[in-house]
Amino acid sequence: MSETQAAPRTTTLDTVAVASGDPERDQPWADLGLKADEYATIREILGRRPTSSELAMYSVMWSEHCSYKSSKVHLKQFSEIPQETPIGKLPPASGDNAGVLDIGQGYAVTFKVESHNHPSYVEPYQGAATGVGGIVRDILAMGARPVAVMVSLRFGPLDPDSSGDTHRVLPGIVAGVGGYGNMLGLPNIGGEAVFDESYLGNPLVNALCVGVLRHEDLHLAKASGVGNQVILYGARTGGDGIGGVSVLASETFDADGPAKRPSVQVGDPFMEKLLIECTLEIFAAGLVAGIQDLGGAGLSCATSELASAGDGGMHVELDRVPLRDSSLAPEEILMSESQERMMAVVEPADVDAFMAICEKWDVEAVVVGEVTGTGRLHIDWHGERVVDVPPRSVAHDGPTYNRPFARPSWQDALQADGADKLERPTDLRATLLQLVTSPNLCDKAWITDQFDRYVQGNTVLSQPSDSGMIRVDVDTNLGVSVATDCNGRFAKLDPYAGAQLALSESYRNVATGGARPLAISDCLNFGSPEDPDVMWQFAEACRGLKDACLELGIPVTGGNVSLYNQTGETAILPTPVVAVLGVIDDVTKRTPTGFVAEGERVFLLGETRDELSGSEWAHVVHAHLGGLPPKVDLAAERHLAELLAEASRDSVVTSAHDLSDGGLAQALAESSFRNGIGVSVSVADVAGGDAFVALFAESVARAIVTVTTDNVDRLLSLAQQHGVPITELGQTGGAQISIEGEFTLDVAEAQVAWSATLPDGLG
Repeated sequence: MSETQAAPRTTTLDTVAVASGDPERDQPWADLGLKADEYATIREILGRRPTSSELAMYSVMWSEHCSYKSSKVHLKQFSEIPQETPIGKLPPASGDNAGVLDIGQGYAVTFKVESHNHPSYVEPYQGAATGVGGIVRDILAMGARPVAVMVSLRFGPLDPDSSGDTHRVLPGIVAGVGGYGNMLGLPNIGGEAVFDESYLGNPLVNALCVGVLRHEDLHLAKASGVGNQVILYGARTGGDGIGGVSVLASETFDADGPAKRPSVQVGDPFMEKLLIECTLEIFAAGLVAGIQDLGGAGLSCATSELASAGDGGMHVELDRVPLRDSSLAPEEILMSESQERMMAVVEPADVDAFMAICEKWDVEAVVVGEVTGTGRLHIDWHGERVVDVPPRSVAHDGPTYNRPFARPSWQDALQADGADKLERPTDLRATLLQLVTSPNLCDKAWITDQFDRYVQGNTVLSQPSDSGMIRVDVDTNLGVSVATDCNGRFAKLDPYAGAQLALSESYRNVATGGARPLAISDCLNFGSPEDPDVMWQFAEACRGLKDACLELGIPVTGGNVSLYNQTGETAILPTPVVAVLGVIDDVTKRTPTGFVAEGERVFLLGETRDELSGSEWAHVVHAHLGGLPPKVDLAAERHLAELLAEASRDSVVTSAHDLSDGGLAQALAESSFRNGIGVSVSVADVAGGDAFVALFAESVARAIVTVTTDNVDRLLSLAQQHGVPITELGQTGGAQISIEGEFTLDVAEAQVAWSATLPDGLG
């Protein structure tokens, strides 16, 4: 293994000894994203000024992105949620790199969603690509084999006349997600793509990964055992991404673009693939005592978190780190966010075997340090000490802010401006066409066709299905299902209810495929925490999620917070993306999303109310946002999910599609588009016979299902058993979508228009 390193710079090295004797030196703490009081606290912890290397470490680890300093006072309420699922208690790893779930048959899954928003604006391809790579390594560090990815995307308007940067960032982001994930050989099984003015100049890229492991293969991020060796392996360290989390992901963009533009990380998916296989073989050989991926904050994060979570300290010789750029200074090496790197803690007797596996996979590996009993993190550069800190002070004891928050002065007026005041259409056919061709409801194939959905051969459901589903065991057909959702307009109208509605929709989408929802991971995307309005939105969303999880009986296994998502004074819509993971005992019993045959009966499950505030109809037709979002009904969601899982298991239904954005009309259209099968329905018994409300309202806890005639009684019995309202609508067949007494629409004609929006909009 190569250990060719840089020679020391000729400039004076800022060592611990130098810092002790030069207490008044001016330091660039503000340029690194630290506040004056934070810098003062660092000096108090150390009893002196920090060295430049220590300052680099504290700046990245105390950043908003790493320390959650503005959000953790609200996130701690998630600990009130029992950490168990219908299958059993969670293995003791939640709060590590990712949450872990027991799914039965000796299997566990780990899943997590994280943001890579700001880097994806600055450099769309690499920002998105390295977002995928980072979340995959988080999953790998738990001892799991990554089996699927998913992305939740937000962009500014698609309209070329008002899209600004959308036409620059969208193609690059999509290509980055596809390019990296495809080369890793991981199927991309779903997600979302949403367009709104508030995301102009601040796109959101939330990447999710699912991994599978046996219970006994779980690994934790800690450095235990004095004398154990610390090994850095993977790609060499370069100058890319230096300070990314402290500046780029923890500051707002001004109106003229990023105020600071540190380098965005550069990804190498081929190296990541080697790293995955190498790491899994190392796990299988039992050679690892602790492990951590290097993502945000790089070596600063890996060394301090491993040492802090262990039972001693750590000594690192930084000049042993393999470099791509020999001119890097110690503080730059510590801040670099070069990708495809891992750090492992290995017992001395196992080092040779570890190195042999790395050599087999052509992965560079170097012993850079060892676990000590000092309780300190010591880092040397060519024999001189540049870091001497308590590791917990860097990794876990950063500042905690109780940011002021208050209900915005404009919130009452916003909620009073309901959609009931808007003019309602008489031409429902034209309204349906206008909605299905709108950017948020149109066909997303232009995006998803750039992702390999079927590599590895275990994909059961993927986009455009309501959820993605992966087979875990080829013999028993055990599988897991995942969905991500969030309606930022609902969250703007009422962030408490909006977060619950995001959970409700993901929960429902997992259930329509036949899986039982087990747990959630979240990615909470908001504006500046220094704005009391934004912090109120954040606090309400956290409270809403906690209360919803308690009522549904599902835990939050992990997640991510992304703040400062705004351009100048304009914050994004509050976007608490919620991912729900469910389990299905037999994937061959899964329920498809679209109509599968002619002559089947169509039923509506759930109750439709006059709820159009925040709806796609109000947004697309009237450019209106106001009123209250649909009423949350978590008990109804749970009953519907239980019915759908049972109906799938017993092969009662032939298809199922949730009702959400665009309402019943959109669900009927998408179900018809899937296999080109028309449908004839009557909505006389829905919403009191008001066809407009029946077709376009966005009430929760609803789905349409199809059954063969001989299964109608079984479906009716299930609905009664679970207390789910049920209405027969009509039957599948023909080449048209026909709404009795209202209109007919040719399926092929509508599908062509639905499919053309993104290609036409993107040129």
